[in-house]
Amino acid sequence: MSDNALSTDLYINRELSWIAFNERVLIQALDQRTPLLEQAKFSAIFSNNLDEFFMVRVASLKAQVEAGIDKRSEDGRTPLEQLQAIREHLAPLLERQQEHYRSQLRSKLHKHGAHLLDYEQLNERQRLWVDNYFQTAIFPVLTPLAVDPAHPFPFVSNLSLNVAALIDDPDTGQRLLARVKVPQTILPRFVAIPTDLAAEQSEAVHTAVPLEQVVAFNLGLLFPGMSIEGHYFFRVTRDADLELRDLEADDLMIAIEQGLRKRRMGGEVVRLEIAEGMPQDVVEMLMDGMSVEEEDLYRVDGPLGLDDLFGLMGIPLANLKNESHSGQTPSVLRRAQRNMLEDGSIKEEEFESIFSVVRRRDVLLHHPYDLFSTSVEEFINQAADDPLVMGIKMTLYRTSKDSPIIAALIRAAENGKQVMALVELKARFDEDNNIQWAKHLESSGVHVVYGVLGLKTHTKIVLVVRKEKERLRSYVHIGTGNYNSKTSRLYTDLGLLSARPELGQDLVELFNYLTGFSKQQEFRKLLVAPVSLRKGMEHLIRREIEHAQHDRGGHIRAKMNSLVDPGIIALLYEASQAGVKIELIVRGMCCLYPGREGVSDNISVVSIIGRFLEHSRLFWFANHNEPEVYIGSADWMPRNLDRRVEAVTPVEEPALREQLERLMQIYLDDNRGSFDMQTDGSFSQRHPEGEERNSQLSLIETWRKGLIAKN
Repeated sequence: MSDNALSTDLYINRELSWIAFNERVLIQALDQRTPLLEQAKFSAIFSNNLDEFFMVRVASLKAQVEAGIDKRSEDGRTPLEQLQAIREHLAPLLERQQEHYRSQLRSKLHKHGAHLLDYEQLNERQRLWVDNYFQTAIFPVLTPLAVDPAHPFPFVSNLSLNVAALIDDPDTGQRLLARVKVPQTILPRFVAIPTDLAAEQSEAVHTAVPLEQVVAFNLGLLFPGMSIEGHYFFRVTRDADLELRDLEADDLMIAIEQGLRKRRMGGEVVRLEIAEGMPQDVVEMLMDGMSVEEEDLYRVDGPLGLDDLFGLMGIPLANLKNESHSGQTPSVLRRAQRNMLEDGSIKEEEFESIFSVVRRRDVLLHHPYDLFSTSVEEFINQAADDPLVMGIKMTLYRTSKDSPIIAALIRAAENGKQVMALVELKARFDEDNNIQWAKHLESSGVHVVYGVLGLKTHTKIVLVVRKEKERLRSYVHIGTGNYNSKTSRLYTDLGLLSARPELGQDLVELFNYLTGFSKQQEFRKLLVAPVSLRKGMEHLIRREIEHAQHDRGGHIRAKMNSLVDPGIIALLYEASQAGVKIELIVRGMCCLYPGREGVSDNISVVSIIGRFLEHSRLFWFANHNEPEVYIGSADWMPRNLDRRVEAVTPVEEPALREQLERLMQIYLDDNRGSFDMQTDGSFSQRHPEGEERNSQLSLIETWRKGLIAKN
């Protein structure tokens, strides 16, 4: 932690800053320039983000309140005050989201032939089809649960969508309550109806009705002989954070598996969402049954769980989506593709291994514009099959199902190579997936380790050791993103392939740190958390301060997901006051106030939300006309600097450094997906009066032109 003290009025609350980030996501859904189905996607992302926020951050604050903890946040708020502020800030956003769904999304989709209908809007033929679908595909899996003195209140699982059914018994005159869980985890949330049943047959491209309504309007089949007085929807969010002690590897895996079983059911209720119009006595029964306080109750005027809007992306209306983008093979690696050799696209004498390319020069990768499959995956695949490769070591934080990288590691082990995979079991919401991969890798002969006790391993690194001319040469990949084929097409990330000896030796020693008892404190080139990253970044910022103080200028540009660390923020304020120009691109949380007179006059902050999730971390320091640039896995957050294993590497090849400088300028010039942070911490979306400059579309076009030019 930096020694700089930070006044509470110079720090934006972390939770409120996160809500401001999620508001920017919602604004993309509300923006009429966003294609219609992409609006649905951004609305779904907003809801999905919010679910995780409640399950982790709100749950943590509630636990602190219940434990009587009054420790104040960096901006001076108690846990209870933070919970109250969260609710106050969220309420208008939730209403804006529902208003958009009701008055914009549904009506405009209808004009394009995508009909999202309520059950009561169905014509007779559609209703007959839906009722038959209920009996054959839904009814058999439903379990109605009564709520009365003979039946305790049923457990309601995390993120489940439910129907509260009010039932009258005509024999006794009793008014009863039952709960029916909507099976949206095994059936589509929007039930597609054959379009030839629509009245406007020629117009309908897609017709669907919400699954919960199909259940609700067929409750009579679940309660024969009873009278259905009413049905009301509700949804529950529970504490889903895993509390894990520092355990040995085997114990840690067992503890996580046990914690996952608990998470599937969920801990304490942290949010109860109910449909507007639910009678107060039913609300009170739900609140009593699940021990919910009034402050955790959210009344929603519209469908619950709008994260399921993701499913609408399957509607076959390409004109309502962004133009598809598949990325390109990096030009420098085009002759290093084994599949092109195998299919005859290039001749044997034209092919060169990826190791030959990287030996000559560093290769900078920018996904999704550069294909992950023909760069990172090709690197690991060739390493797995190359007889000269002796060993492969890599970290796995989040990887995709059916991962080609996992397959390559297993193949490498079968080929007799020394293969080590560090699998981070504590990657939140990917724990189960990582446990399965760890077991699979281990059973296939791969050495699997789980990292450093007490630290989460977040770094993205690969080390390949190859025997060349009777000596060993190291090849490395150091990246900002996960080794995940799926997210590589959705997230922007940077990576460096290199054969520089210093980086190779650094990774050899870093893997020893991760797998053994090394207490290494310094590395040749890498900045590594938790040992040298914080002091390394502070040194780079202080060097710019020194340059500014001696009239040599002073300039910092940095791009990251989040800026939260109080020590770094205090140092940036100090740099601004010394005259250092600081330009920040922060996608998510930013707890710094920019542009404040006498404090941060020289700091500007822009946030970019686009079709791809901006995930790359990039740090540039002017250094009096001898600029240095770094990429890596770490944000400027306490957890990245102090409680995780992270690696940040310099990019030293001049042409690649200049490429990164141009990239930063493209982002700073964006006026389509960008938001300027104001001096009060709020954000203002840029609206161009002239030419629109969309950084991500510009990069797509740049990569396309690059391919055309080289062909």
